[in-house]
Amino acid sequence: MIFDTDVLIWFFLGDRNAKALIESESGRAISIVSLMELFQGARSVSEIGVIRRFFPSAGFRIIAISEPISHLAATLMEEYSMRAGLHVTDALIAATARETGGTLVTGNVRHFRAIPQLELKAFRPASTKRS
Repeated sequence: MIFDTDVLIWFFLGDRNAKALIESESGRAISIVSLMELFQGARSVSEIGVIRRFFPSAGFRIIAISEPISHLAATLMEEYSMRAGLHVTDALIAATARETGGTLVTGNVRHFRAIPQLELKAFRPASTKRS
């Protein structure tokens, strides 16, 4: 199962649904793009350290952008950027899931809905407040 950035953000904010979902999945993975988005959104060096340590300790596989992933992402951008508003980061994350055969867990299903052969699992946070 590949976790989209939004699910990870909810996890780091303490959302119980995100925590339960991540802890229940043994085959955890993320795209390197999600890791970079988390680093970009960090508010301190300390938060970057927490993020950096979390993934190896929680048994996540971090999937690099390979040539097949980048080619598929470019194809997805060509096809869906204008028609469905697909963004570069979402194209890379979707291509990662499709190329690796993983289910993409996301709270932003609408970002990915137009992409064929992409297995999606919808996520809903338990709350909209920090716990």
